[in-house]
Amino acid sequence: MNQPSIRPTATRTLLRPVAVALSSPPFPALPLTAAVTALLLPAAVAENYASSVVQYLPGVGAAVGYDQPASVLGEPSRITPGDFGGPVDPFSGPWQSGQLVSLGAGGSLTIRFASPVFNSPGNPYGLDFSIFGSAAFMITNGDFTGGGITDGSMFGSAAGETRVSVSADGSTFYLLDPARAPIVDGLFPTDGGGDFTRPVNPSLTAADFSARGLAGIRELYAGSGGGTGYDLAWARDGSGQAVPLDHIEYVRIDVLSDRAEIDALVAVPEPGAGWLLGLGAGLWLLTRAQSRRP
Repeated sequence: MNQPSIRPTATRTLLRPVAVALSSPPFPALPLTAAVTALLLPAAVAENYASSVVQYLPGVGAAVGYDQPASVLGEPSRITPGDFGGPVDPFSGPWQSGQLVSLGAGGSLTIRFASPVFNSPGNPYGLDFSIFGSAAFMITNGDFTGGGITDGSMFGSAAGETRVSVSADGSTFYLLDPARAPIVDGLFPTDGGGDFTRPVNPSLTAADFSARGLAGIRELYAGSGGGTGYDLAWARDGSGQAVPLDHIEYVRIDVLSDRAEIDALVAVPEPGAGWLLGLGAGLWLLTRAQSRRP
């Protein structure tokens, strides 16, 4: 396979000229902020998601009709369309065939991210990317009108074994230590109102969500949009030895038994990139406020 065309060093320094330009005259404030925001925000957001499917093998027992691997591209589902759809939240996960791709036993999905995903210990909880599935918390108090409470149990979650492997070049893959890597399509259910690039605290367990409603779940999510987080530091070679990866571009998901449904894969931005993205959003809001002045 050809060497990836995006170099890590170029990605790390790409945004520096933009940051300098923000403080450099003689550009007028309003046109600059609007231009920077228009260029920065879409590009920064797009880089966080899977951009192409390299291989898809459905496996045995994959859900019928959920065989469109392109469903995993882009951001996770925020809304389920149609008459029986609505906002995606921890009680109501994505469920339509256009939102999910299914993997049965022996099935595999390999994707490539739009940009390199870096191994950054400074990321929240040290996690570098997240995988979003179809799992959701069960409502156990019988209130399906907005006052639902869960006991922490889930439906739609994978019940079998899964493996996640990563690669920088699309050729050599390293398995993420199964003793550390959580099962795919389990905790934490998607919250379409949250930040998909912010991982949930991985020390939380299903029991921590017991007796909580939507507000209580979101309190524990702390602004996150959910997903299951993974750390590139968990990479191991065929002998089980740690592999010091600086970055990766490819992720492979293997289902060993039962099945799993995948909605999206999201990279956690490096701390500096996240700061710049926040700055761009702030400038956009400032521009809108200034444009409304008489």
